[in-house]
Amino acid sequence: MADLETEVSRRRTFAIIAHPDAGKTTLTEKLLLFGGAIQLAGAVKARGEQRRARSDWMKVERERGISVTASVMTFDYRGCTFNLLDTPGHEDFSEDTYRTLTAVDSAVMVIDAAKGIESQTRKLFEACRLRDVPIVTFVNKLDREGREPFDLISEIEQTLALDITPASWPIGMGKSFKGCYDLFNDRLVMFERGGTQGEASLKIEGLDDPKLATTLREDEVQRLRDDVEMARGLMPQFDLASYREGHLSPVYFGSAVNNFGVGELLAGLAEMAPPPRPQPTTTRAVEPTEDKLTGFVFKIQANMDPKHRDRIAFVRLCSGKFRRGMKALHVRSAKQLNLHNPVLFLAQDRELAEEAYAGDILGVPNHGNLRIGDTLTEGEQLQFTGIPSFAPEHLQSVRADDPLRAKHLGKALEQLAEEGAARVFRPLIGTDWIVGVVGALQFEILADRIRTEYGLPVRFEPTSLYTARWVEADEPAELKRFLDASRASIGDDHNGDPVFLARNAWHLDRAAEDYPKIRFLKTKEQNH
Repeated sequence: MADLETEVSRRRTFAIIAHPDAGKTTLTEKLLLFGGAIQLAGAVKARGEQRRARSDWMKVERERGISVTASVMTFDYRGCTFNLLDTPGHEDFSEDTYRTLTAVDSAVMVIDAAKGIESQTRKLFEACRLRDVPIVTFVNKLDREGREPFDLISEIEQTLALDITPASWPIGMGKSFKGCYDLFNDRLVMFERGGTQGEASLKIEGLDDPKLATTLREDEVQRLRDDVEMARGLMPQFDLASYREGHLSPVYFGSAVNNFGVGELLAGLAEMAPPPRPQPTTTRAVEPTEDKLTGFVFKIQANMDPKHRDRIAFVRLCSGKFRRGMKALHVRSAKQLNLHNPVLFLAQDRELAEEAYAGDILGVPNHGNLRIGDTLTEGEQLQFTGIPSFAPEHLQSVRADDPLRAKHLGKALEQLAEEGAARVFRPLIGTDWIVGVVGALQFEILADRIRTEYGLPVRFEPTSLYTARWVEADEPAELKRFLDASRASIGDDHNGDPVFLARNAWHLDRAAEDYPKIRFLKTKEQNH
């Protein structure tokens, strides 16, 4: 019987964040390969089903080559249990990513060596910063021509206001890329194109070791010494506390497609990344080593298995130990849930979870009774906080091609809304559903999913609406007065909460002026 503290201390739950095309999917796959979770690292673009990237399992993702849903992969490495949460790379799906970041204890930021910090990297970094999530940086694609390491590091420092400590230092770049010097362990790791898992590494006693000359040219040795001396002089030493507080990021250089630098990155995460952290609730902080089980739902995924209309709630365990068959209180509905058949994930493969600990991600199959933001406990009335919901930037109306199937469309839309894939509003006046999304690409994906998963061809059509805002007030009578007076612009969301559908910026400003006691919310906590 493993004791709770030991098991919790072994957990490393992290996400990978990156701008599209920085190589996130390749890195995810190589981490699984090094962790022994998959045998074959399939090239993402290769043909043949077994070579598909393991983390992009939805049909529509394979067709578009982008990660649309966040999936979870669990593997063991160097005495640690890693829970890797993949996040959608495309900015139109950032909401799913923000929610995923509420469920991790640290993140790996992937940067393309030629492009540096890009817009999406910056947004995701800000989301991590809001929660003080510690970040390890991986500068990828060193096998191609890129920018100077000092130039990249100073850009990261300045753009993100973050201290940087190099964990490794590259020798050359592109065609002349020879490998990296591991600064934390004083060893030389040589690069072989298409390298195998175990890199050729040479343990040396510091940079004056004559063994360096047997592997590198004289000019390369001199440049490496100069660079490392300069890096050590200019940048702070690694400080574990500063990293775990989110102020300092160690930087690894590598080439994920060539398996280079991935082993060092994983070893670094095992050694430095924090075990599960305390989680905030409305009443107190929950410590991971508390005996009683608690957790929150940060994602709902419908139809992971197209043959069964299943809906899986992804639950981040925050404290205690889970055993299969135990009961948990679903705080919002005050009902007991039987946890008979929850699962642990390896991309789309799942296995029944006999036990799990704080830090792990459980998949709980359910039929629509769990929502994003819900809390599960062993009886205590708790509500975890900080799981965001965003007002949509784009609004369109949707109708089924076959008007007789309007009822089916309503059901499909509500399920997609519970999953967090979109906001769905039912206006008080009129028959069309209004669908709101953060990024316009989502309409295409939604139409595709409604057609393939629910057998319903639908049409999305532009509306004259500008934006949607949740409305609330301290006095119920005041809220009722506003809702009655504005009926033509009011709808309900899938939770039955009232929403103001504004035609333009003036319409929204005017309503806020006329009703100063009403709050027009752009984001709200998922569970309220």
